[in-house]
Amino acid sequence: MAAKLQLSAPQVLDISGESEATKNLYGLGDVVTEDFGRRCLIARRLLERGVRFVQVWSGADNGFPRRNWDSHEDLARDHLDMGRSMDKPAAALIKDLKARGLLNDTIVMWTTEFGRMPCSQGAKGRDHNPFTFTTWLAGGGIKGGMTYGESDKWSYRTAANPTYCYDVHATILHLLGIDHTQLTFRHNGIDRRLTDVHGDVISELFNT
Repeated sequence: MAAKLQLSAPQVLDISGESEATKNLYGLGDVVTEDFGRRCLIARRLLERGVRFVQVWSGADNGFPRRNWDSHEDLARDHLDMGRSMDKPAAALIKDLKARGLLNDTIVMWTTEFGRMPCSQGAKGRDHNPFTFTTWLAGGGIKGGMTYGESDKWSYRTAANPTYCYDVHATILHLLGIDHTQLTFRHNGIDRRLTDVHGDVISELFNT
């Protein structure tokens, strides 16, 4: 398996054969979107070759390690730049997967580990907010064009349909044909569930 990976990886990572239209779709050639766009394009190339799980990471600017999503110093500056860097490529990935007939059996999950507080931290930054933040899903049986849950008017705490990571994991496992209450793994002498003792499938998100 390792040998096959070594032989196939160079071909997957070589995007020179992609059309100019595809490269433009992902924002290649634009300094703002080039880095994340390349990652999203490679993700599509991995998926169409049968890779079952692909993670695309968006993080610190290569030249400015403090300019990232963890914006304690200047939220407007950092999130504006980071948002611009990933908006077009992320949309391109979904469009490209759909055009190639891959979106129906591919679940795209965009998420983070926390949101930002509605109040300032220091002068222009914001602290972590674990009480409300956004995750979006696409493809793989997910109903498009809808929202589930909402925050209060201050964007501080959940006001309707509180949803936890356990619920999201249970929902994704369901779409993969797995009952999360039955899936366990042995750890320290205990059969543990991937959703621990929590988690409800959010059926409102499904197409059918």
